[in-house]
Amino acid sequence: MDEKMIAPCGMNCSLCVAFQFEEKDINKLGFRRKYCPGCIPRGENCKHMADACELLAKGSIRFCFQCEVFPCRRLMALDKRYRTKYHLSMIENLNDIKTSGMDVFIKKECDKWRCTDCGATICCHNGLCLNCHLDTLLANPKYRWDEQKDNREHMLNQSKKICHD
Repeated sequence: MDEKMIAPCGMNCSLCVAFQFEEKDINKLGFRRKYCPGCIPRGENCKHMADACELLAKGSIRFCFQCEVFPCRRLMALDKRYRTKYHLSMIENLNDIKTSGMDVFIKKECDKWRCTDCGATICCHNGLCLNCHLDTLLANPKYRWDEQKDNREHMLNQSKKICHD
């Protein structure tokens, strides 16, 4: 994880299934998923917000927290969806970056989203490490977090344990 993988909206593109699929070239296993190198590397200031925000579309600001209307309604709606479905908050991420700085934020993200088995990054869209649990996704390509709630809680608790040890 590095700064260029943090989108202006606060999304950590390293956690995204489309990024991880590209990074590991998983479509070679028979999937047909669109790949994505991340918002900043592909030159689209933010996939989620740039079409509705002139400042982001023009690249006038790096992060949404630099805007006088932060958080805007669109970001709040996106944040609610991601908190509910994917266990992350873009607004929390942006506030962490603003108050603690990028280096501290990235360190926390690495700890929070690290697979306890192999150390790779867990995908926010399904809660899986694509190194260790790709078989789960092969068996069910539409797998989501809530399908194995106990497994999710176990993985997050293990991650928190590592962070505090």
